[in-house]
Amino acid sequence: MPKGETINAMFSEVAPSYDRANHLLSGGVDYYWRHRLAKKVAKCAPKDVVDLATGSGDVAFVLSDHLDESVNITGMDFCQPMLDLAEEKKHSKPNYEKIPFRIGDCMDLPLEDESVDVITISFGVRNFEDRQRGLSEMQRALRPGGSAFILEFSQPYNWFKPFYYIYLKAILPVIARVICGKRDAYDYLANSIESFPSRKSLSEQILQAGFSRVEATPLTFGIVAIHQAIR
Repeated sequence: MPKGETINAMFSEVAPSYDRANHLLSGGVDYYWRHRLAKKVAKCAPKDVVDLATGSGDVAFVLSDHLDESVNITGMDFCQPMLDLAEEKKHSKPNYEKIPFRIGDCMDLPLEDESVDVITISFGVRNFEDRQRGLSEMQRALRPGGSAFILEFSQPYNWFKPFYYIYLKAILPVIARVICGKRDAYDYLANSIESFPSRKSLSEQILQAGFSRVEATPLTFGIVAIHQAIR
């Protein structure tokens, strides 16, 4: 698994072009993925939500659009340049202004035990230095009956794998270099996606971290999935 310092430095470097690259490289499907995540969170009717690995804040903002204005939403990330972007973007809509963005490392969350109704994390679990430790930290911070929603890359359906991996290995890094001038970060992205566990394997790891139940929903031919882990 990657070292936290390496991931922090990598995201600090690509921060200025991060949003533009993500939207282009996903063909805009990332908007749909976040929308599906927010719809699932809304069904839980939470009072407190923490978005981990919040990056530039896109998930926190979508959550704000889907949840009642009384819900407390906090964004956390351990990369300050990404949080700086989130702070800039939150002035775009009045309901975003109240979202606090804080430094927070998923390996040691600055959250009290059983203090949060819902935790979300999008495309961050793959970058955990210690996956079991990070999942256990999420479980610790949730109230009994609370849910962690993990939106993450997954293993695509078998028929789609050849096309997908050609894109990941041969096309994505080249496009990324044109967009942001940094190929290394997106080489890492392709390699980390290819080696990431299947939905079944990740579900088993989630249960090993102390969650009582987990449900996985594949999206877009299985290239991503939303795991809802219930404490």
